[in-house]
Amino acid sequence: MPTRVHEFAWPDRVVVGTIGVPGARTFYLQVRAGKQVVSISMEKQQSALLAESIDEILDELITVKGNPFSVPTGTPIELVDNDPLEAVQEQFRTGAMSLGWDPTTAQIVIEAHPLTEGDADDDGESLHEEAADEPEMLRVRMPVGTARAFTKRTREIVGAGRPICPLCGYPMDADGHICTIPEV
Repeated sequence: MPTRVHEFAWPDRVVVGTIGVPGARTFYLQVRAGKQVVSISMEKQQSALLAESIDEILDELITVKGNPFSVPTGTPIELVDNDPLEAVQEQFRTGAMSLGWDPTTAQIVIEAHPLTEGDADDDGESLHEEAADEPEMLRVRMPVGTARAFTKRTREIVGAGRPICPLCGYPMDADGHICTIPEV
C-alpha cells in the first residue's frame, strides 16, 4: 500500500506548540500552507532534539566558506511566530523522525512517521493501530530563516515546562515534589 505523504515544500507556517498545562502538555508539530493544516503529536524530548539538531545543521552550514546559503546566525525578527496553535486535529503520533538538508533549495527537510504497530505506550497497548491500515508521513521543507525561527520558538516552548528540582534533576509539580530543599 502506498504511503500517504503530507508534503509542505514552502509552508506558510511551521511551529511546535502545546496544549495543556506544564506537566500535562501535549506537544504538536503543526504545519500550514494555505488552508491545509497538519498537526502531529510529539514527545517533549523529540521537540527539543529536533530544535537542537536543526540548529546544529544551520551552525555547520555557516562554517562553509562564504556561507553560500545565507544562513542567519540568529532568528530574523520578521519570522518570529509566537501565535498559538491553530485548531488541532491530530493526524498521527510521531514515532521515527529524520532530518536533512537540501542544498538545491537551501531548505531543512523534516520527515516524521507515525508510531508503528510494534510501538507501544506505557501500558503495553499498541497506539494508533488505524495508522497501520494506511501508512502516512509528514515531510516539511523550510528555508533557513524559518528554520532559525522554528528552533527559537521550540526551545522556548520546551523550556516553559515545570521547573527542575536542584536536588534530583526531575521536574517539580506545583502540588508538591518528593525532594525538599533542606532548611539552613
